[in-house]
Amino acid sequence: MCLVLQPSQPDRNIALEMIRVTEAAAIAAARWSGRGDKNAADGAAVDAMRFVLGGVAMDGIVVIGEGEKDDAPMLYNGERIGDGRPPLVDIAVDPVDGTTLTAMGRNGALSVIALSERGTMFNPGPCVYMNKIAVGPRGRGSVDINASATDNLTELSKRLKKPIPELGVVILDRPRHDALLAEVREAGARVLSISDGDVAGAIATGWPNSGADVLFGIGGTPEGVIAAAALKGLGGEIQGMLIARDDDERRMAEGLGYDFTRVLTTDDLVASDNCFFSATAITDGDFLRGVRFHDFGATTQSMVVRSRSGTVRTIETFHRHNKLEEFTSAGF
Repeated sequence: MCLVLQPSQPDRNIALEMIRVTEAAAIAAARWSGRGDKNAADGAAVDAMRFVLGGVAMDGIVVIGEGEKDDAPMLYNGERIGDGRPPLVDIAVDPVDGTTLTAMGRNGALSVIALSERGTMFNPGPCVYMNKIAVGPRGRGSVDINASATDNLTELSKRLKKPIPELGVVILDRPRHDALLAEVREAGARVLSISDGDVAGAIATGWPNSGADVLFGIGGTPEGVIAAAALKGLGGEIQGMLIARDDDERRMAEGLGYDFTRVLTTDDLVASDNCFFSATAITDGDFLRGVRFHDFGATTQSMVVRSRSGTVRTIETFHRHNKLEEFTSAGF
């Protein structure tokens, strides 16, 4: 009798499976691009992602999802996904990072998923927001979330050997960032304002020729965990501090042991050195081209990152119409 040992840790073969997941979600969402209905786009991507995830050889638990089980059919926190076989993994998903971007047909929307060994992914619990700072590999070790934006830009300028007026600073366009914007502009840096999609914004700091050198500001905690998985493979860094929306959320979180003064490093957000990240562009972005529909079917562009090997792959895929129709006929 031949004994076949099942892997206890995710290996490189799962990378292609992750790409299949984000490709399916991106194609489903792209059918709603520019149609003004962000809920329909998100719902289509979630259904497609769940369908493909169901066939992946893994025993996964969603740590970063779309909320609690009562919010199903979204991929909810605590949901078990995969076919139940090893490896045992934590999963973070954002079927559409940039639902408004997709609905309005604007650039920068992605479908993303991150995976790491079981028990290694930070669970934000009730904490929806965090203050973040993210840089690429050349800027790693030069920034401090407790320092001012001006001080961080000064240190980053020295590390990159790049004058402050040439630095590109990604900031979400929100009223809460008015003072931050004013400080960055006063320091002389260029602001790269984004309306949504701060996972893409964080990744851009680690992507060659994106024009982005650092990301500042308050955004979603789930997006911070997903970005950490990507930046681990890209060699960058992210730091975060939890932000409470109100006193009730603070009391609830503190009762569960969350510390709002703690600086969460890349390793705190994703402790494993064997994590994977995959993204497929829904609409055009700084580093990937969005879904294109053709007479033969569709094309997608994706990236997949593995932290252990430090490999970053970009993949263009051609999807034939008859296969897309089979997928759609399954209800997705």
